[in-house]
Amino acid sequence: MSRDVFDLVEALAREKNVPREVVFQALESALASATKKLFKEEVDARVSIDRSTGDYEAYRRWQVVPDGELEDHDLQIILSEAQKQISDIQVGDYIEEELEAIELGRIGAQAAKQVILQRIRDAEREQIITDFLQRGESIMSGTIKRLDREGVIVESGKVEARLPRDQMIPKENLRLGDRVRAYVLRVNREGRGPQLILSRTSPEFIKHLFAMEVPEIEQGLLEIKAAARDPGVRAKIAVYTQDRRIDPIGTCVGVRGSRVQAVTGELGGERVDIVLWSEDPAQFVIGALAPANVSSIVVDEDKHSMDVVVDEDNLALAIGTGGRNVRLASELTGWQINIMSAEESQHKAEGERSAIREVFMSRLDVDQEVADILIDEGFTSVEEVAYVPINEMLEIEAFDEDTVNELRTRARNVLLTEAIATEEKIGGTAEDLLTLEGMDRALAAKLADADVHTRDGLAELAVDELVEATGIDEERARTLILKAREHWFTAGESA
Repeated sequence: MSRDVFDLVEALAREKNVPREVVFQALESALASATKKLFKEEVDARVSIDRSTGDYEAYRRWQVVPDGELEDHDLQIILSEAQKQISDIQVGDYIEEELEAIELGRIGAQAAKQVILQRIRDAEREQIITDFLQRGESIMSGTIKRLDREGVIVESGKVEARLPRDQMIPKENLRLGDRVRAYVLRVNREGRGPQLILSRTSPEFIKHLFAMEVPEIEQGLLEIKAAARDPGVRAKIAVYTQDRRIDPIGTCVGVRGSRVQAVTGELGGERVDIVLWSEDPAQFVIGALAPANVSSIVVDEDKHSMDVVVDEDNLALAIGTGGRNVRLASELTGWQINIMSAEESQHKAEGERSAIREVFMSRLDVDQEVADILIDEGFTSVEEVAYVPINEMLEIEAFDEDTVNELRTRARNVLLTEAIATEEKIGGTAEDLLTLEGMDRALAAKLADADVHTRDGLAELAVDELVEATGIDEERARTLILKAREHWFTAGESA
């Protein structure tokens, strides 16, 4: 018996080029499968082969489950019964009973052999994938071996990979036998079939294509900071270098456009805009919107957005066909970009100025002239008037010291009065609502005005109802409602 085991293990390990341990494990699995067939009922069996002698032992086993949760007597045993045999056994462990080991020669069933071969095939495939990944290759180049509804199978040597349809460039006509390159998007170790998943639409693909065409990237002299794509149509990449001797854009374009044309050819004619990356977000956005010329730009750090003003002649160019240019620029920079004409910008600015003026006039009880002076000096809220360092306000030529002190006093009194009113409103609000993630006292006061005082009360609201009651944006409203409902699902799972 021992000699038979070792001969089989050695032969299969050598033939399939896999470690002996893999063959041992496959053989144990096959023997366990054959052992189970000796029983009429469903059982769990384990076989252990001694790696040094070739002898093996078989066990029937039952998994330990908590008392009161027994579902199958043939496969499980409750904890209290298991502890009578092994005092320190835990839930999830196994109680085992040794069986008479069956003879290897009696495993006539073809299933046993299939189990061994399947395990070895799986290990062989895993080894091939591991070897490929260890080479650190991000781009796979291979031949299309098969086409199906889900996409295509690409073969490179012994490595097989899947290029799904949603990762193929639209309108790309790939045929059997075509050579194709793609980015290794991820490794899928679940299920059968190719484990490498490829992509020709990922922004990473265009980065690696440029790295293959531009030696300066490989040498670390040039870096592609970001990339955004509308696959097969248009792409933008942001390049940067610390070496002043290198022209980042010209280097990527190449002599007579040779480098960028090579990338474009691989991407099915996808047009590539190459822009300079900048630490200054506004400058980066201006570059990303090329070839449109920007007249002015207003940055809103809180909303992580920018209002970009272009003249009428550049409006269509800045937006692009179907909004493509501005959308790619937003993806590239990570900022929300709002394109507008000078007239639209002026109208928006006037609206914002009018709203701030109204706040100052009503809450500080000042006339329009004083409110406009505050706005012209950059003040946008009562809080700023109350707490900006006094020396900054004293620099305002139109105000003397008495005026400054009066404005600061009024602002602080307003804030104090509103704070007291807010506390009175939320006096009956439940603590679980006040401490909810994303909640603040001002918002809780608005909810109190809408007769919402508990977490469950908030959870029962629809998004549009919360927006109408508080004036917050839909995204924040949706997030708050989901947070408020979390305990419902937690309680349901516990039950």
